[in-house]
Amino acid sequence: MRYIRYASIAIFALALILIALANRVMVPVRLVPQDLTGFTALNPATEVPLFVVIFGGILAGLILGFIWEWIREAGERAAAARQAREMQRLRAEIKRLKRDKHEGNDEVIAILDDGRA
Repeated sequence: MRYIRYASIAIFALALILIALANRVMVPVRLVPQDLTGFTALNPATEVPLFVVIFGGILAGLILGFIWEWIREAGERAAAARQAREMQRLRAEIKRLKRDKHEGNDEVIAILDDGRA
């Protein structure tokens, strides 16, 4: 199984390298479209290889997706935490009830009864 994982990683890395080599042309990246530069006082632009733009877009999409999913699952995490607290409270109550049930009884019977539950 480990070799399959290593082979998959190697194939993925090779694909990324081939994409980078095929898209080395320099492209301008601007913050504001060129038609709107008259309305802004600041128009930073830089030239980067196309594969940097492609990989940057993929990375930005992944990060936004992870953040979106984390926010979406906040309710489920809160519900799980509530259930865990409720289970802890119920376990403590079961212990208390067992202790109260065997109060004044023989300790051996209490231990045997506690082991059956």
